[in-house]
Amino acid sequence: MRAATAIPSIQVPRRRSVFHRVAESRFFAVSTVVVAIIVIWYAGAILLDAPFQRDLDQRRGATVSTMTFLAETLNQKKPTLPSPHQVAVETYKSTVLANPTKPSSLLFHAWVTLYSTLVGFVSGTLFGILLAVGIVHVKSLDKSLMPWIISSQTIPILAIAPMVIVVLAAVGITGLIPKALISTYLSFFPVTVGMVKGLRSPAPINLDLMRTYHASRWQVLWKLRLPASVPFLFTSMKVAVAAALVGAIVAELPTGAVAGIGAKLLVGSYYSQSVQMWAALVVGSLLAALLVVAVGITERLVMRRMGARAA
Repeated sequence: MRAATAIPSIQVPRRRSVFHRVAESRFFAVSTVVVAIIVIWYAGAILLDAPFQRDLDQRRGATVSTMTFLAETLNQKKPTLPSPHQVAVETYKSTVLANPTKPSSLLFHAWVTLYSTLVGFVSGTLFGILLAVGIVHVKSLDKSLMPWIISSQTIPILAIAPMVIVVLAAVGITGLIPKALISTYLSFFPVTVGMVKGLRSPAPINLDLMRTYHASRWQVLWKLRLPASVPFLFTSMKVAVAAALVGAIVAELPTGAVAGIGAKLLVGSYYSQSVQMWAALVVGSLLAALLVVAVGITERLVMRRMGARAA
């Protein structure tokens, strides 16, 4: 008799439950981190603000319950560490309810800082691209400039900003240019490093093919190196735009500026307005996130235009 042939069983993968899909989603991961930050923030606010509230209650001779003590601790007018709901309320008042054309609005200050950031970011990006092209094509620039470019970022920006502002003010240059220059200083470095790596990314076989067709250096740069460097460029631009914002904010601190996120932080530190300071930090963080998202959207549009498939 013929032996029966065993038919292999086909295992159908079990469908994951809704809980597992939600647990593995990006929304769940981000939400978990946000909730953890808020919980730690509240715990820190209670830990830092409770001693002052306890001394205040002792001086008044008041005996309060634990819940009342916690409520008063988390709602002090000038706390050491504001609670999250205080910062949220102040941010809402200073952005949504305030007139955006008045200095009382954080949107007004954000626009002043944004303008300096964009000027410094654009100039830093262009400067970084030009440096990268020179470094890739001229060996002497690679050996002479690259070490100085890297070592320039080891100097703290808090030490450079006052010197730059004082020197420029001595020759009558104030306002936008010093802030944009400091933003340029912080933003050109990641663009330069990223573009150098991108311009050198084409495979040797592609470079040999261009030489076979007797392509000039300009043709190799325009038709091969630059298209290959686009992903590297946008990745470095995301870092550069955030660095440019930091540079603009830092540049506003020693200038005594009356407008900008940095000026708002400086005024808040003078008058111990910690809630207003944290609200300005939140607006600055949101501004940085929006700038990075804008660069990411631009990247997708450019890559789609170049024929790249969506990931």
